[in-house]
Amino acid sequence: MQFATLTTGQVPGVPTLDELRGLKPLQQPEWPDQGALERVIAELRTLPPLVFAGECDDLTTKIGAVARGEAFILQGGDCAETFAGVTAENIRAKLRVLLQMSVVLQYAASVPVVKIGRIAGQYAKPRSSGEETRDGVTLPSYRGDAVNGFDFTPESRIPDPTRLRGVYNAAAATLNLTRAFTTGGYADLHQVHAWNTDFVKSSPVGRRYEQLASEIERALAFMRACGATSDEFRTVDFYASHEALILEYEHALTRIDSRTEQPYDVSGHLLWVGERTRQLDGAHVEFLASLSNPLGVKIGPTTTPEYIRALIDKLNPKGIEGRLTFITRMGAGTIREALPPLLEAVRDHGSPIAWVCDPMHGNTYETPNGYKTRNFDDVMDEVQGFFDAHEQVGTWPGGVHMELTGDDVTECLGGGEALVAEDLASRYETACDPRLNRHQSLELAFLVAERLRGARA
Repeated sequence: MQFATLTTGQVPGVPTLDELRGLKPLQQPEWPDQGALERVIAELRTLPPLVFAGECDDLTTKIGAVARGEAFILQGGDCAETFAGVTAENIRAKLRVLLQMSVVLQYAASVPVVKIGRIAGQYAKPRSSGEETRDGVTLPSYRGDAVNGFDFTPESRIPDPTRLRGVYNAAAATLNLTRAFTTGGYADLHQVHAWNTDFVKSSPVGRRYEQLASEIERALAFMRACGATSDEFRTVDFYASHEALILEYEHALTRIDSRTEQPYDVSGHLLWVGERTRQLDGAHVEFLASLSNPLGVKIGPTTTPEYIRALIDKLNPKGIEGRLTFITRMGAGTIREALPPLLEAVRDHGSPIAWVCDPMHGNTYETPNGYKTRNFDDVMDEVQGFFDAHEQVGTWPGGVHMELTGDDVTECLGGGEALVAEDLASRYETACDPRLNRHQSLELAFLVAERLRGARA
């Protein structure tokens, strides 16, 4: 598989960067050094792809099965990746919890699980305000390591375009190690107990996982005794996704696939556009519409049936299965009312859309002691509401999209550990939004598996 290296920036079928800038894209950094920015863009255009078109097409096929109600998406990872977080242990921990969650869903609900990480590209974040004030000092907001630094100093908060090369390097290292883990034995289904050796087995969710792992081990032993073995038990397909926010970076990594002569953004397999940048006539939607990657769109509670039909016509006019995924982020108190009319509009439109629930972003609030957090009960209530809405309309609840970590952080309240506001200070480590820790993530997987069994029935 080959890609044409396009040093001129003229990608056939894709709007030029100047054309996209002419659409006044939202949530873009104000780069102070345009010369440095253009040099970085020119360099990125010459670099090898991070993912391949064939992998993107494989993911499109798998999401097509989700749109038909034959599979389920598990998508998760950090709210905002950091350069410092690109370590073997951090990557292994995220992969481990996603593998544990997927095996719970796949075994307990008897449904194929498409595994997608918020990984190897989630280095930029939209912000509600371009500035942040502390103790009377106002500086540019932290927009992720792709743009500026987390430290609250004037030097750190200046947008630096050379960081975009850092994104490429960090993504390449992350994907390299992820591929090694998923194909080199770590993801072997026979490792279900090993994934749990350093977990707190005294916890209810840890013991529950151990029971399920023992059942899987017995099933595998039975299959071996029957002479039935499969390489599919030893490796997994794992895909990378991120929000396509910084247009200079995404455009610089767009290539033409020599097999099909179609453009792909080779920064990740699945790219999504966020709630703040999904305007029909906006630069982000215009850019994504020109790509051949599978695409996602975050859908909030203000979305109308008319808009969602127009969005389908814009991003998937040919009605390709697996091309388009809607990721709902409604809020626990809103989803049961807001989602059914959208499900009906898409069903009546006839386009094959996969539906995924993001129960994180609509349930964020600040505690009296100053921490941004989410309550596990609210997260689960939104997931339950997502399944309720699909049950009401008769459509398939196709997946969940989580902000999570494999570490024992204290960023979201509740769950089996019953974390309270006073616990947040002990291990609050996120660079942006609060994430579910490993206990909470696995607990959620068991609860989702129960609803999924009902949905299949």
